[in-house]
Amino acid sequence: MRIPPEIGNMESLEEFDPYTSYGLHWFPYEITRCRALTNSRVSTRALYGNFKLRPGFPDLSAKSEKSQEIIKSSLRRHCSVCNKEFQDQRAYRVWISLQVATDVLPLLVNACSRACLDALPTPAEEYVRHPHQGGASLKQPPTEF
Repeated sequence: MRIPPEIGNMESLEEFDPYTSYGLHWFPYEITRCRALTNSRVSTRALYGNFKLRPGFPDLSAKSEKSQEIIKSSLRRHCSVCNKEFQDQRAYRVWISLQVATDVLPLLVNACSRACLDALPTPAEEYVRHPHQGGASLKQPPTEF
């Protein structure tokens, strides 16, 4: 149902294949630390914001049950971006869609500061072009067929 942020510690991970894990809708930003990762096989139909169906991203600023479930399951003591320990429990949580190996994945970022949010890379082409908090008001690019 979820990949823990500790996946980022797997520096020699070369292949990632959760293809039949249809319950995976997002991944931790820490997966971008897997520098050797070059091949992936993910069921993109199940992912938030996928280019074919554009399912919505849960609203990280809302108090909805789904949003709170995502936040609780991703609580960290370290920043997703700089990996420094949080000085307080306040985190800046955003979604970003990035190319990881051979797939574009929706990634959840738990940042310690505005500076870490500003350090995020540019999202993948034809996806939401900025980090965001999701929600019903988020405008996504049109679907592709």
